[in-house]
Amino acid sequence: MINGNTELIAHIGYPTHTFKSPMIYNPYFEAAGINAVVVPMGCKPDHYPQFLKSVFTLENIRGALITMPHKVTTLGLLDEVTATARVAGACNAVKRLADGRLVGDMFDGTGFVRGIQRKGLDLNGVHALVVGTGGVGCAIAASLADAGVAAIGLFDLNSASCEALAQRLKTHYPQLQVRTGSNDPAGYGLVVNATPMGMNAGDPLPLDVARLSADTFVGEVVLQTKTTAFLAAAQARGCRTQVGTDMLFEQIPAYLAFFGLPTTSAEVLRRGAQLG
Repeated sequence: MINGNTELIAHIGYPTHTFKSPMIYNPYFEAAGINAVVVPMGCKPDHYPQFLKSVFTLENIRGALITMPHKVTTLGLLDEVTATARVAGACNAVKRLADGRLVGDMFDGTGFVRGIQRKGLDLNGVHALVVGTGGVGCAIAASLADAGVAAIGLFDLNSASCEALAQRLKTHYPQLQVRTGSNDPAGYGLVVNATPMGMNAGDPLPLDVARLSADTFVGEVVLQTKTTAFLAAAQARGCRTQVGTDMLFEQIPAYLAFFGLPTTSAEVLRRGAQLG
C-alpha cells in the first residue's frame, strides 16, 4: 500500500512523453517487497527548473529519473554531477544527499556498456567507433571512456556536435585517443550505431557493413525494432551484436544502486516487466 512513508522516484518528462519506467520498476518493487514507487510527472520546459527543486522538498523523495527534454537543462541545476554526465552533456538521474545537495549522473550509456560487458566483451584497450553524437551517442561515448577503452572514433553529419563531444572527452580523459570525421568501421573492435539509420529493411545503413570485421562487436540503440536491418547485416558478417532493448534493461540495476535501493539483474526485470 502506498502511503506517506513510501519512497518516491519521480520520472520527469514532457507532458506528452510515454512513461515506460513504472511498468518495469514498480512490478519489481512489489515482487521484492520494496516500499517504493516510480511516479510519472509531466512538466513543460519553462516550469522545469522550479519544479525539480520543488520535487526535492518532499520528505519521502528518493530520487528522480529525468527524460527529454530536460536532460541537458538538469546539468545546470545541480550541486554536483559526475564526469560521465559532463562528457555526455546531459543528466538523467538525480538524488539528494544527507546534506541536502543534489547530485546527478547519466546512465543511458551505462546500460549499453553493462550489456556488452556481460556478453563477454572486455573493453580495456578496445578501439570503439560511435556513429551518431546526439544525446544517446554522447552518453555511450562517455561510458565507454569511463570503462577504459583506448580510443574512440566519432562520426556525425552534425560536425559541430561531434567536435564538441570530442573536446569534452579529451578534457576529462586526456589519455584517450579521440578521432572524428570518419564512419569507416575497419580496425575497430566495437562499433555502435547511435542513429535511427538502418532500422528497417531498405533503409540506408549508418556505415559500410562490408568494412566490418567478423571480430567486431556491433551494438544498436534503436528500441522499437529488436533486430534492425543494420544488426542483421552485421550478423551476416559474423559479428556479435547487442540489441537496443538490452541497453534499457541493463541500466536499471545501475539506477537502483545510485538511488541506494536493493538492486537486481536485467533478467529479473525482464521477467516482471509489464510492457504489454
